[in-house]
Amino acid sequence: MIRRALRAIVWTFVWVIALGCTVWAFGALHYDFPVAKSVVSWVFAAAVITAIVFLRRPVRKLGAVFLAFVLVLAWWLTLKPSNDGNWQPDVAQLAWADINGDEFTFHNVRNCDYRTDTDYTPHWETRTVRLSQITGIDLAIDYWGSPWIAHPIVSFQFADTPPLCFSIETRKTVGQTYSAIGGLYRQYTLIYLVADERDVIRLRTNYRNEDIYLYHTTAPPDRARERFLEYVHSLNTLRAQPRWYNAVTANCTTSIRTQHPSKERVPWDWRILLNGKADEMMYAHGAFVTGGLPFAELKARSLINARAKRANASQDFSELIRVGLPAPEPRVAQ
Repeated sequence: MIRRALRAIVWTFVWVIALGCTVWAFGALHYDFPVAKSVVSWVFAAAVITAIVFLRRPVRKLGAVFLAFVLVLAWWLTLKPSNDGNWQPDVAQLAWADINGDEFTFHNVRNCDYRTDTDYTPHWETRTVRLSQITGIDLAIDYWGSPWIAHPIVSFQFADTPPLCFSIETRKTVGQTYSAIGGLYRQYTLIYLVADERDVIRLRTNYRNEDIYLYHTTAPPDRARERFLEYVHSLNTLRAQPRWYNAVTANCTTSIRTQHPSKERVPWDWRILLNGKADEMMYAHGAFVTGGLPFAELKARSLINARAKRANASQDFSELIRVGLPAPEPRVAQ
């Protein structure tokens, strides 16, 4: 009896895996096949069902299901990302950096003029910053829907120039919209946007009415410079070697983690995937300047929407949105 029960459990487990593989393969064909996507995906489903119904032995049924999955996977892995495309205007240009000793010159820094979140005049600028002048890192966390999912924007602080933001996003073509399910497949390439805070933060607070929480991190200047160099390396690598976005393995949060050296990555935590809780995790790890505040009070104070709307297009936007945040210890660039 025990042997039969174990055998039933094993077969059930294997069939669950087979079903998952079939569902994934159906989605891959439905989202990524170049022509007649719906027809091809449903023909695939019909072929799998036919094999399950008409093949006699369970082993053969499973073999047919896994063979179909492997064939789809083999095709899917041949799909290659490209930097060429009919891109939406807000992601039309790829940023990259020229490095000359201490100087980093960024090309295609986004600084759009917004009238609404969909009506704007794109501006792409060139900015030069010095590595030695980095004083720290601020982190903006943007909630655009569920409280469990957020979008992090990393803002590097300089002693002699305005902050410079990095936002890891999907690069969409004209007419394309974001799909959470599509993001599990090969619908979007990954883009590292380099932007002014009056663009990438103000867009979300003032025009999309999304909630942004801004935190000073405790990263000292030397560690901030290491993180900066990681972003620059990823930025320049993407220009030469485009990558697919993936909602789980290569998204706005996991990409930050994977660009760190493996020995310096924080231990895996469920809040990395459900990143709406990532600020709570970072608070627990001592990554934020808290001013002695409990997390709930710090988060309430860190909501910058009202300040951002008052500051709007002010040249002092970056200073004004930080009014009331617990102040980090003064740091001097070395």
